[in-house]
Amino acid sequence: MRDIIKENVKITVVDHDRLTREFIVNVLMYCVNREVQGLELGSQLAGDPDAARQPDLVLAEVALPDMSGFELLKNVKRQHPETVFVLMSDRPRDETRAARLGADAFLAKPFGIQDLFDLVQKFVVGQRR
Repeated sequence: MRDIIKENVKITVVDHDRLTREFIVNVLMYCVNREVQGLELGSQLAGDPDAARQPDLVLAEVALPDMSGFELLKNVKRQHPETVFVLMSDRPRDETRAARLGADAFLAKPFGIQDLFDLVQKFVVGQRR
């Protein structure tokens, strides 16, 4: 079997911390060799009614300044249940609530580059038989 990257995958990273956001965006761009959108606020994603721009994969911080990542998760999953949603937090106790609300994965901060590679492998890379 050979790994293939799913066609035209759209990834969005939502984190108010510019350095963290840019780090994740750059690592993911390297992984999938395509543009990755970085947003500072959850409302920038939640307020976009255009389904054509809806990402296939969202990585969002729980503690956003305008809305919680939990609220963003519920909003995105209600409108686009097929969207893969990963919540990130430096509070491990947030993982239980994230799972209960339908998050596909949880990243405990701080995390490493390998953790991001593993997410791409799990949710973005498919296998050709």
